[in-house]
Amino acid sequence: MSTPPPGPPTTERTDLGRPAPGAALVDVVIACHNPARPVGRAVASVLDGNPEACVTVVCHNRRAEEIAQAIDPAHRDRVRYLEHRDPRPSASGPFNAGIRAARTPWVSIMGSDDSLAPGAVASWLRLARATGAEFIVPRLALGAPGRIVPTPAPRPSRLVAPCLAGLGPRRSRLPRPLALRLALIGRGLAAASLVADRLSYRSAPLGLMSVAMLAREGLSLVEGATVGGDVAMVTRMFATVPTAYDSRGPVYLIGEDASDRVTYVVRPLAEQLGFLDDLLDADWARDLDLRSRRAVAAKMTRIHLFGAVHYRPDPGLWTEPERADLQATSAHLEAFAPGYGSVLSRAETALLRACLDPRVPAGELIALSAARRRHGRPSTLLTGSPLTILAREAPLRLMGASVLTKMVPARRRS
Repeated sequence: MSTPPPGPPTTERTDLGRPAPGAALVDVVIACHNPARPVGRAVASVLDGNPEACVTVVCHNRRAEEIAQAIDPAHRDRVRYLEHRDPRPSASGPFNAGIRAARTPWVSIMGSDDSLAPGAVASWLRLARATGAEFIVPRLALGAPGRIVPTPAPRPSRLVAPCLAGLGPRRSRLPRPLALRLALIGRGLAAASLVADRLSYRSAPLGLMSVAMLAREGLSLVEGATVGGDVAMVTRMFATVPTAYDSRGPVYLIGEDASDRVTYVVRPLAEQLGFLDDLLDADWARDLDLRSRRAVAAKMTRIHLFGAVHYRPDPGLWTEPERADLQATSAHLEAFAPGYGSVLSRAETALLRACLDPRVPAGELIALSAARRRHGRPSTLLTGSPLTILAREAPLRLMGASVLTKMVPARRRS
């Protein structure tokens, strides 16, 4: 068993109050580096709407007093404050520090501009008890609870829970074993699958994580990573840890009002895609079966590789070293999962070929990237081979499952 190395010094500010977790089962770790962020809203969403949780705020290179001032006085002394010092502009360090200091059987990480819908934690815990899963994946919404993020895009039977729950295996006209299986999947009680539920399209380890599991597996975020520091951790959990997807539970709400987001800052490709090359070389990733590796490679190509091209629309950014790095990572993906490109659309295939060939002019590379995002056209819906048009990772099924994901109503609170 591997154990992550100890992180930089972290100090608990007991003079600001040292609330005990009490009966809480989940320690929600909120990392904050700027008191201008809406950290008070994040804290309130946990303490007011999710009584099964306690809160740890990790103050990243800031005095705890500064961050505490941004929290409502009614909540301020109900928060445990950690001061975490490190010189790297990455959330991985403070999140790891908070995870290491967790006081409960379960832990969850949360951005300082995000929030939890009331009842989210209770829903995660119910699903963990019902399934025995050690990682619970929540529904995400962007900016408003109704704007559901369609990742992951699971199998349709997981998204029609109201119908299946009302019908039940006894009243179904399907063979009983199949009806029972579908009912379990529909209620979220069947284990989620990296491949069948397209889990790898979720890039952050949000939700509920077993503290014992994290210690057993030696899992942590990549310290100092400015891009993708969470992708390897979450993908490994999807691939190797019992996982359940709370497909109808209250949402984890991603905030859009932070003034200092750096997600879309254009960085050198070696920095932006370095995490991807490290993931592909990891022993656990190479040990996956070919079907799983192809599913992971398809997601990495669409989201990360093509994303890096999309955010570089200026031909002047495509220097010779940048094109060489783009080619190297593209080739690395094919070596990791031979044949994965068969599920890409025709437009995606054309863009991938350009990524692999530095001789393609930068203007053409940029034009192919734009064409790949013209959704709904035959070139973006159809694969190069009729044999893969209806493959699970092909655009038609992926987009259909994404639409269903957005349409599923939340479960009524009991």
